[in-house]
Amino acid sequence: MGLGVRWTLHGDGRTPAPGAVVKPDERLSWPRTAGLGAQHVVAMFGASFVAPVLMGLDPNLAIMMSGVATILFLLATRGRIPSYLGCSLSFVGVAAAIRAQGGGSAAVTGAILVVGGVLLLSGLAVRKFGARIIHAAMPPVVTGAVVMLIGFNLAPVTAGTYWPADQWTALLTMLVTGAAVVCLRGFWSRIAIFLGLVFGYAVSWVLDRVFGRIHSIDGSGRVTDHWRLDLSGVAKADWIGLPSLHAPSFHWSAVLVALPVVIALIAENAGHVKAVGEMIGDPLDDQLGTAIAADGAATMISTSVGGPANTTYSENIGVMAATRVYSTAAYWAAAGFALLFGLCPKFGAVVAAVPGGVLGGITVILYGMIGLLGAQIWVHNKVDLRNPLNLVPVAAGVIIGVGGVSLKVSKNFELGGIALGTIVVLLGYHVLRALAPAHLKPQEPLLDAGTSEYDDDRPA
Repeated sequence: MGLGVRWTLHGDGRTPAPGAVVKPDERLSWPRTAGLGAQHVVAMFGASFVAPVLMGLDPNLAIMMSGVATILFLLATRGRIPSYLGCSLSFVGVAAAIRAQGGGSAAVTGAILVVGGVLLLSGLAVRKFGARIIHAAMPPVVTGAVVMLIGFNLAPVTAGTYWPADQWTALLTMLVTGAAVVCLRGFWSRIAIFLGLVFGYAVSWVLDRVFGRIHSIDGSGRVTDHWRLDLSGVAKADWIGLPSLHAPSFHWSAVLVALPVVIALIAENAGHVKAVGEMIGDPLDDQLGTAIAADGAATMISTSVGGPANTTYSENIGVMAATRVYSTAAYWAAAGFALLFGLCPKFGAVVAAVPGGVLGGITVILYGMIGLLGAQIWVHNKVDLRNPLNLVPVAAGVIIGVGGVSLKVSKNFELGGIALGTIVVLLGYHVLRALAPAHLKPQEPLLDAGTSEYDDDRPA
C-alpha cells in the first residue's frame, strides 16, 4: 500500500468539472495546487495565531509544528483523509489553569504530551475494536458536557486578563469579528478570526496615534502606561532562524487538568472524518482509529520540543467545500508553507505583538463558540436533558468546571475546574446509569458528529 503521495491530474488541471469534485488522490496543476495550499494556510492562521499566544508558547514553533503534524497525518492515513492539523484551542483553558498553579511552559507541554499519548492509544483501540468503544465510554451527553465546560471555563481569562487591557478595542474587535463570521460567505467567513485580528491591529495603531499610551494591564499583568500595539520586538527579530525549543516536564497535577481534553479531541476527529467522508462520497469510518492515533502522535512530537497540541481544523473543511478540491496535494503544499513561516522569527514577533484588547474581543466569541460546540453535540444527537440521568451529572459537572469549584484531596493535591468537572460528568453518568431504572436508559447512538460537522447547505 502506498503512502498517498501520488496524484492523477483532474481533467484539464484548471477547475473541477461541473458537478464533480477533485478527489484526495487527484490534483489540479501544480501552480493551482500551491495556491490552494496557501489558501488553507490562511484559513487556519486565525486560530493558529491565537492558540499559542493564549497558551504562552512560541507562535513560530506552533506554526512550524503544525506543518510537521499535517505531513505525519497525511502519511499515516495514506492520503485518504484531506486535513490540516493546526494548533488546538481546546488546551487554552488547560494552559491557563496550569500556569495559575505555578507551572511554566514545560509543565504545560508535558501535560499535553501525556494527553497526546492517551489519544494515540485511543486511536489504536478504535482501530482494533471499532468506534463502538468510544461511545460506550463517552456517549454524546458526556462528550457535549466536557466540550462545553472546556470552553466556558475560559470566561474568567477573557474577563480578567484580555478585556481590561483595552475595553474599547476589545468591543470593536468583537463586533467586527462577529459580523465577519455571520455576514461573510464562503472562504472569507472561514478566515473571520484572522480578519478580526487584522482589524484589531489597525484599530490599536490608530488609537495609539490619536490618544497616546493607555493606562491598563500590560502583557506582564501589571497596570502601567503602555502602547496598545508594541512592535519593538519585530524590528529586533531576524528574518530567518529556528524557533525556540524546550523540553517538557511532567507533573501529576498538570496532567490531571489536561486529560479531560482527550474527549474533545476524539470528538473533533470523529466529526472531521465523518464530515469529509460525506463530502467526498467515500465513507471513511474505517479510518477513524488511524486519524485519532495520527493526531495523538503528532501532538506528542510537537509538545516534545515545546510546541502546542494539534488537531483537525474545521476551517479547512470550509475551504474544501467552497472550492470542491479535496486533494491531499494541496495539504502537502500548505504544510510546506507552514514550515517556511515557522523559520521566520520576524513573523513570530508580529504574532506575539497581538494587543491584549484585540485578544479580548476575539476570545469573547472564540471561547463561547468552543463551549457552545458542546451544545451542538447534544442537539445533533438529540440528547434529552429532560431525562434526569442526563441532566443531573451534566448540571453538576458543568457548574463545577465553569465555576472553578475545587476538591482538596490532601495537603498537596487538589482537583478542580476542568478536571473535577469532567470526572463528575463521566463517572456520575455511568454510576447513575448502572443504578437507574430501565425506562431512563435509552440506546445511545454509536457515533456523534463531533465538533467539526460542516453544513453543506450554507450558501457560499
